[in-house]
Amino acid sequence: MKPPKFMYCDPDTVEDAIALKSRYGHDSLVLAGGQSLMPMLNMRLANPDVLIDINGISDLQRITRTGDVLEIGAGVRQSELETDAAVAAAVPLLGKVVPYIGHIENRHRGTVGGSLAHADAAAELPCAAVTLDATVVVQGPSGRREIAARDFFEGFMTNCCAPDELVVAVRFPVASAASGSAFVEVARREGDFALAAAAAVAEVDAGGRFTALSIGVAGIAATPVRATVVEEALVGQPASAENIAAAAKQIADRVTAGDDLHATGTYRRHLAVTVVKRVVLAAVADAQNRSNGS
Repeated sequence: MKPPKFMYCDPDTVEDAIALKSRYGHDSLVLAGGQSLMPMLNMRLANPDVLIDINGISDLQRITRTGDVLEIGAGVRQSELETDAAVAAAVPLLGKVVPYIGHIENRHRGTVGGSLAHADAAAELPCAAVTLDATVVVQGPSGRREIAARDFFEGFMTNCCAPDELVVAVRFPVASAASGSAFVEVARREGDFALAAAAAVAEVDAGGRFTALSIGVAGIAATPVRATVVEEALVGQPASAENIAAAAKQIADRVTAGDDLHATGTYRRHLAVTVVKRVVLAAVADAQNRSNGS
């Protein structure tokens, strides 16, 4: 299979890329890592008049920490999140999430911004962004604007960027030293998209009670889901296996994905409860290990 004909553009700067987006709008698509776009082109599921390749824009390939914020450029390869010391120190959850993204070959090409912009509800990085209260930075002719990750994903493979805007970075709050994190995924095969997945960051006090908890779930709806009902049920309560199991059952009501080729809606509801329970238990264990210095 071969892609349809298109005009290829290779801008050197963010401003040049935005000028092209402004000129061609909905008739253009952006090539970052290409791990989703190229199959779509080859299968003729996408048919742009113009392809804007942003791989040559060095400003999009930086990881910087300023105070309590870690900023990752949209062009940073996913594999860098596995090995970068600054990422591991600032946002440990990212290093736990990335190994589940496709295969290592995909991660060496796939980009952070590309995954977010593609907005697949079963993808790992969008789930992490929602869990961590990340901020997506987009830029257009009028300048930059910052969008909370929870608001960035609007529907099935749909984000809130305007046709003349480009994702340029994502900002993550630096994790508390007292927090623990975890990621759990169920897929048909290693490297497949998740049937259901969950990420969590937890803080537990000396008495064993939750003082903070954030949970994101992927694969159960048209966008990544923040499990606020589970968080609210647990914060202030003992972090016992019984409490976690009981609270996790509430995520079943947030599952809107129906039957498809890969799973039934009933099975996904079961998986949603399972991954939420497992991820919170794992995050608690990680928090306790960190507090014990292990």
